Amino acid sequence: MKKSAYKKDNNNGSIYYDSVEDTRSYAAKINQERKKRESFGSQEIDVNKYVLSPEGWENFALTLYIILIPYIVGVLFLFIFIAEVAFEKFLLLDMSSIFIVWAIGYEVIAVSLLFLIFVSFLSYLSKSTSAQKINNPHRGSNRD
Repeated sequence: MKKSAYKKDNNNGSIYYDSVEDTRSYAAKINQERKKRESFGSQEIDVNKYVLSPEGWENFALTLYIILIPYIVGVLFLFIFIAEVAFEKFLLLDMSSIFIVWAIGYEVIAVSLLFLIFVSFLSYLSKSTSAQKINNPHRGSNRD
């Protein structure tokens, strides 16, 4: 009579080893850990941390930020990169088009924010992988 592939005999008696049940319990454990783990996109963002304004004036301050900050960034971009920090060259630029200067500043801010989000995502990934290695030191190692 053939022995079952799930049984292993040793000197202490019979130990029943069911690899299917081990696989199922491991998969359930991993799924439970994944559910507990928070993804990068599901993190809460508190806008009050980033927008400085007196209480009750948040909408007014946000409107001013949306109008003024891109314009100021656009003027600085034109002064530093286009006029090469020469005030004489800067005065030669046509600054009458407020919307174009604002759009330049808006694009500079948008690119900067996208870069910061990407860096934040990379730091989140490195933290999550280091936490996984701490929780499971055998994961990712080459064991024979």
